[in-house]
Amino acid sequence: MSSTFHDKSNAFLKEESRSNWHDKALWYVREKRDNAMSDVPDWEKLRTAASRIKAHTLTHLDAYLLDFEAAAAANGVRVHWAKDATEHNRAIYEILKGHEVTKVVKSKSMLTEECGLNPYLEARGVEVIDTDLGERIIQLKGEPPSHIVLPAIHITKEEVSEIFHSAWGTQQGNSDPKYLTLAARASLREDFMTSGAAITGVNFAIAETGEVVVCTNEGNADLGTHIHPLQIHSMGIEKLIPRRTDLGVFTRLLARSATGQPITVYTSHFQRPKPGGEMHIVIVDNGRSRRLGEETFWSSLKCIRCGACINTCPIYRRSGGHSYGHTIPGPIGSILAPDTDLRRYSQLPFASTLCGSCSEVCPVQIDIHNQLYRWRQVAVGQGQVSGLKSRMMRIAGKILANPRWYRRVMSMMRWGMKWLPASWLHHRWNAWAKGRSMPQIKNKNDE
Repeated sequence: MSSTFHDKSNAFLKEESRSNWHDKALWYVREKRDNAMSDVPDWEKLRTAASRIKAHTLTHLDAYLLDFEAAAAANGVRVHWAKDATEHNRAIYEILKGHEVTKVVKSKSMLTEECGLNPYLEARGVEVIDTDLGERIIQLKGEPPSHIVLPAIHITKEEVSEIFHSAWGTQQGNSDPKYLTLAARASLREDFMTSGAAITGVNFAIAETGEVVVCTNEGNADLGTHIHPLQIHSMGIEKLIPRRTDLGVFTRLLARSATGQPITVYTSHFQRPKPGGEMHIVIVDNGRSRRLGEETFWSSLKCIRCGACINTCPIYRRSGGHSYGHTIPGPIGSILAPDTDLRRYSQLPFASTLCGSCSEVCPVQIDIHNQLYRWRQVAVGQGQVSGLKSRMMRIAGKILANPRWYRRVMSMMRWGMKWLPASWLHHRWNAWAKGRSMPQIKNKNDE
């Protein structure tokens, strides 16, 4: 829960070596994104085009959803509608039950994480194998993903070695990445061959053709859907774009923003079932249509789940994804989570420096930092922050709005910081001062 965000982030920071390499690893990905972006002369035009396409689709979503359903049905695809996570999970279970499937392979899908599909199926006797390598690692470890693109970014290769040794009996202490990858491949190949159906997420859905597009770097979604006659695609309503010609805008942005690649290794189109097989698409709302009606926050539905805002965020990089307590961490998660449960996630909008870097890198131009600021106002207005914090913010607002008061208070603070002992600021009752040191105050004539 977000009420423990500070506790969880402090715990993550106590492992200094882990927090340091986590920070550096994510910043390395951010630098790769910058290099990849610089190779595209019309990058900003692409961002603007993507933002406009998404805005147009979302503001005409009712019509495009019906167009998509009609086109998909004409292709022989079976379309299911789910208003929430319960209906989504039930629909998938009923499909599997009808085919007597007791084991499925699943490629990475944040929507199925959001809906809690894995524990739902497992409670009903269906074994679920996550086939993305990072997802498989955290599944064996019994953890949720800490990142939407790099789900095991918080885990060291030495820890992966221990996980694989415990699960599969691999050589203890052998943390060679190639050895570990081959071990995972051998295990997953067996799972692919012994399962009865494949489940994937959806990166994009095209209204005019009724097809879904799945982007991966490992080919696991393709392997599962090609092996099994039964394939199921889990899709949020916001994944739609109008035309196939629009897709090129997003494929040029997605991989570059996510990992600094020109394009994902596999960009696969699924339009109709295989001969003798079945293709199902489960279209999920789960609060999205309600968010679409919110004047301030509807544009968060433009998100294409690239993770660029997460990679650049100084708070996420230092605190780790599990500190957020939400399926989607980082800046984008901090504006999505409060909309689902403001009381539970009221701290997340404050877990930001409001530096604006998240908005700067967003490939669809979501004004993330502005929405974080607006969520802070909502949280305060609805009494979801402590009374002390609320009073202090009101006092600070009055001081900042009055130049005379501001100058007077700043003068007093300057004097205090220079002459009073450090204990007046750094004490157990001042949580803000933990981990922070104030600059040395000099006289105007000091050089």
